[in-house]
Amino acid sequence: MTVRSAWLLPLTQTREDTRLTPVGTYAPESEMRTRDGVIAGGNPFAATSAGAMSLQIGVGRAQVQGTDAQGAYPVAVDAPVTLTFTDGEAQFARIDSVALRVYDQLFDQAGQNLASVEIIRGTGSATPTAPSMPSACLRLWDVTVPAGASAGVGGIPWSSALADRRRFTSAYGGIIPRGYGLAFNGAYDGQYRDNGAGLDRWDAAAGAWEQYPATPTRPMVTAQAADPPLNQTGAFVDFTAAAWPRITFTVPPSGAVFITVGGQVSNRNTTAATAWMTWRATGAYTEAHGGANGISAQAGRVIASRRVYRPGLTPGGQVTLIPGWNISSGSSTGTDVFVRDGQLVVEFVP
Repeated sequence: MTVRSAWLLPLTQTREDTRLTPVGTYAPESEMRTRDGVIAGGNPFAATSAGAMSLQIGVGRAQVQGTDAQGAYPVAVDAPVTLTFTDGEAQFARIDSVALRVYDQLFDQAGQNLASVEIIRGTGSATPTAPSMPSACLRLWDVTVPAGASAGVGGIPWSSALADRRRFTSAYGGIIPRGYGLAFNGAYDGQYRDNGAGLDRWDAAAGAWEQYPATPTRPMVTAQAADPPLNQTGAFVDFTAAAWPRITFTVPPSGAVFITVGGQVSNRNTTAATAWMTWRATGAYTEAHGGANGISAQAGRVIASRRVYRPGLTPGGQVTLIPGWNISSGSSTGTDVFVRDGQLVVEFVP
């Protein structure tokens, strides 16, 4: 069997069905509903091209929630499933969805009891949207089918047509793994989820997810790995990510951080020559390279650090710091011109 589900009539649930399906996974969504979703582990229900109009869905396990009266169905796909999409519409693109679906004749009109991986077809439109899901159906992937697409004219461009819509679930008390969409409320006070950069905790009184812990206890640090090319003069230049990795951080509830840059800079090309080591910020907060955040040397060498305070940032926002350099004159061939041994540190203010 390829797609298995426990607790469906007729009473032919095998021991293999029971072992393979995630019966113990139960993350509440309300008093009587289970949060449906994919069970994490490897790359469940991975989507790979199987032809011009065909897509292969890999193995995986999930919970599929029906109506409150139905409850949740544990499902396992133990062998890859290949799906073939119908040709594109004549005029407009459409979005089809690949989903796990459970049919239960006690609750629907399909007249059968089974679980399947299938395509829920969308409607062609100038601005296509994904189709609504029937009951007891868990969306896994959205596929944009271009107008006129068919096997004879190149089919579906899989590299750009696939949109990952897998959302994850966990056992009661567990941390919900990161997946598609973070726009959902917690089910109980103290529930945790992975937001991709850290943990959130559901505050039932506030009706909101809050970063946990409220303020990171350790600073974030990145170190320079290679000298810059020093192939430009008179302008601030970003280090490549390989030469000096960036730092991306979540702004704490205080909206304030300390940022420190340190290292050694030198420019003895002339008595007026300068060298700089700086950083810039992008994302929820922006700041340019410059004298407000860098260290500098003129006609000599300086080993120093610069610590600045940045308040008024948006709590919960994502900020990326990018190290940079600047020389007013000189070149990479001179031993007296360098920007090296840099370190960038972010400290979170409670």
